[in-house]
Amino acid sequence: MPEEKSKETVKQLFIQFLESRNLRKTPERFAILEKIYTTTQHFDVETLYEAMIQNGYRVSKATVYNTIDLLLEANLVRKHQFGSNLAQYERVYNANHHHLICMKCGKVREVKDLDLMSNLNTRKFNKFNTSYYTLYVYGICSRCSNKNKKDKIEKK
Repeated sequence: MPEEKSKETVKQLFIQFLESRNLRKTPERFAILEKIYTTTQHFDVETLYEAMIQNGYRVSKATVYNTIDLLLEANLVRKHQFGSNLAQYERVYNANHHHLICMKCGKVREVKDLDLMSNLNTRKFNKFNTSYYTLYVYGICSRCSNKNKKDKIEKK
């Protein structure tokens, strides 16, 4: 039930955004929003476009790109650039977390650190109003680290 309430809230926020700019409320835009908010993973525009086509939606790539731009402007989607990977996007509403990025395989893992989030939420910066924050932590994941150790042992 909370998931459905969040989706409805996001839809209402998007409607308000579109109305404030006198933009059309098209079924394609809402289908794209729905698809984004039913996934919990990061995605790129190409993957989103392919998912829309596979689910029987008749949308062009231009529509997907344009809708992503609108959702970015409405603060309902956030864009990330993890290392040299393609630009990745994720839903924003109720999604405060941090990213652990493996410098070897490029895998991105989301983590929540409640202490860190609490500190950031209460942190005030002089002459600056914070809208949101994001934290990228770069390193080597355990899978790559274990593979590296295994490779070194085999070379001996």
